[in-house]
Amino acid sequence: MRVLVTGGAGFIGSHAADALADRGHHPVLLDNLLPKAHGTAAPEWSDRHELIVGDLRDPDLLAGVLRGVDAVCHQAAMVGHGLDPSDAPEYVRHNDYGTAVLLSAMHAAGIGRLVLASSMVVYGEGRYACPAHGVVRAAPRQAEDIEAGRFEPRCPRCGAELSPGLVAEDAPIDPRSTYAATKAAKEHLASAWARQTGGEVWALRYHNVYGPRMPRDTPYAGVASLFRSALRRGEAPVVLEDGRQRRDFVHVSDVAAANVLAVETAGVPGSMIPVNICSGEPHTVGELAAALAAACGGPEPRVVGGARPGDVRHVVADPANARSLLGFRAAVRFADGVAAFATDPLREPAALG
Repeated sequence: MRVLVTGGAGFIGSHAADALADRGHHPVLLDNLLPKAHGTAAPEWSDRHELIVGDLRDPDLLAGVLRGVDAVCHQAAMVGHGLDPSDAPEYVRHNDYGTAVLLSAMHAAGIGRLVLASSMVVYGEGRYACPAHGVVRAAPRQAEDIEAGRFEPRCPRCGAELSPGLVAEDAPIDPRSTYAATKAAKEHLASAWARQTGGEVWALRYHNVYGPRMPRDTPYAGVASLFRSALRRGEAPVVLEDGRQRRDFVHVSDVAAANVLAVETAGVPGSMIPVNICSGEPHTVGELAAALAAACGGPEPRVVGGARPGDVRHVVADPANARSLLGFRAAVRFADGVAAFATDPLREPAALG
């Protein structure tokens, strides 16, 4: 199968391309080498594949690139928490407008299968239960609580501290950052495209992905990369809140395997199916920082309290649908993946301007 991988020179896209090729598919990579994710040239791991350097938002380019393509694996995006709302227009131009142009071009080319890179950030907070009121949506955390070190979300009905659980794909969409809002919009665009065209969409909601080829030394990188960069400078990784916020850290090789399964598995015509892509092995951010510090032989993490605007407390995924619908089970255990990540090759420092 000939598969267009947008963002194919990037962190997840490059691993997806390798996994597709290993399964006998022909990946074609499209990447504009956005400075926020790349150095000055295409990374060496792209040499294995056909790479087209160009902008996803160019419909004339896409018309040519999509000739002969059977499916699209859409990974291209500006990622990460970013700087502040000043970069919102750029997020929207790349993530949402770029997706709209791609979907239009796929319709014109008669391509009906899309694997969309989504994210757990579309959920906002995860799933919570109140001792008195059962499963509830967490009330927004208040600045005064954060400042006082009270980090757990509260019940909107009685104010009791909530207990976190596993978030499933039918949870409400509630993005808390610009990046999250653009990811939610991409899902809506893809869902509308599927209904209008009869196309099939798998929306893979990645949880906290880490592994080799992550960009480093940039505010657009993931928390694992930020911790690793600090340790390589001889500095303690800085952990916000109390370090007990729970996440699911999933290795990029597992995410690549999930993309191959989604490319090869028929969806439902006219529908978008969201699927959590996670390890099923939740850990706290503090545990990640401590394990990485030990693996790097660096200083112990420094827990500083506070939180960034839009940060959520707990997001831990329910992996059941990935297993039943795609046959996906993560293979890399947390301890093994983090130990390897201490010496994994990362992307050259990214430019911000």
